[in-house]
Amino acid sequence: MSKETGGPAFPAEAKLNRINNEAYPVQTRDGDIFQFPGLTMRDYFAAKAMQGILANPGQLDNVNDDAAKWVARDSYKVADAMITARNK
Repeated sequence: MSKETGGPAFPAEAKLNRINNEAYPVQTRDGDIFQFPGLTMRDYFAAKAMQGILANPGQLDNVNDDAAKWVARDSYKVADAMITARNK
């Protein structure tokens, strides 16, 4: 199932070096401009939600595999809700 990603969070472009025709690792190319889409908004929002969840001192006592799965799952739930709200 495909999820809405919100697009790139920090896109960047770099021109091709004409002297040696090198650029940093590339994902897409448009003419002489290399595009680096970077992190998706969904991943960025999930990372921020995860920081908030883990900032709770009570979470420090719950560091185990089950807690990690819960944090990851709920971080993406928050991210998906943020993208939905953002698109309204």
